[in-house]
Amino acid sequence: MQENRELRQRALEVLTECDMERKLLMTRQLVEDWDGRKIGLDADAVLAERDPVPGLPHQLRLVAPVAVKKRGMQTREGRAALLHALAHIEFNAINLALDAVWRFAGMPPAYYDDWLRVAGEEALHFSLLHAHLQSFGYRYGDFPAHNSLWEMAEKTRGDVLTRMALVPRTLEARGLDVTPAMRMKFVQAGDQTAAEILDIILRDEVGHVAIGNRWFGHLCVQRGLDPIETYAKLRREYRAPVMRGPFNIRARRAAGFSEQELKALDAGQDG
Repeated sequence: MQENRELRQRALEVLTECDMERKLLMTRQLVEDWDGRKIGLDADAVLAERDPVPGLPHQLRLVAPVAVKKRGMQTREGRAALLHALAHIEFNAINLALDAVWRFAGMPPAYYDDWLRVAGEEALHFSLLHAHLQSFGYRYGDFPAHNSLWEMAEKTRGDVLTRMALVPRTLEARGLDVTPAMRMKFVQAGDQTAAEILDIILRDEVGHVAIGNRWFGHLCVQRGLDPIETYAKLRREYRAPVMRGPFNIRARRAAGFSEQELKALDAGQDG
């Protein structure tokens, strides 16, 4: 990896790495090398003839969402299972950010800078969750997990505008809504450490969703599209999950959703 001096090719290498610790190290190193101007950017390069497989730990067992057992917060195992599910989301989020960097050619340099920084923050989130999970006696891969988040990434791999619409501003924005209630569950279970980690994640995820909003808006302007109509059309076409409340309106507003979009959410008209 150290031989490669181009950002998007390096991001592709990190994406396909399966070893958890090595992936985290490679992500941190990539951010450092980019910040230190040790690598360049070829925004127009076509990097892969075939779709790469995103790297996940070999011991992780992926199952259908309905097969993931729900465990109560009253037991240590139940709380560990929820921490594992959150860690899995964050590990997927590292891959999603790296995929956004390498996959989509022809974007402005600021786009690649934005998504690389997201990858670095997602790696931090995963590390915090995994360290806490280990305090329960478990590691990432000890529980089964589902792959719904990456399935939408696969559906949207052909167009950057569609990716921005349906991953950061739909699926990841959902995290803004559900995190406060999840945090409260940990507080009620006496787990202040988990609550503090979720505070960090929520703070950073507002910025990540804002990045998705920014580039979705940029692409709509570039293509002469109405953002409201385009988003509604894409949600229907790709059968995105229906958004159900309660919604974190304050966080969504901070992430750049328009008042028209927020009113549509409250009215149950999310497209």
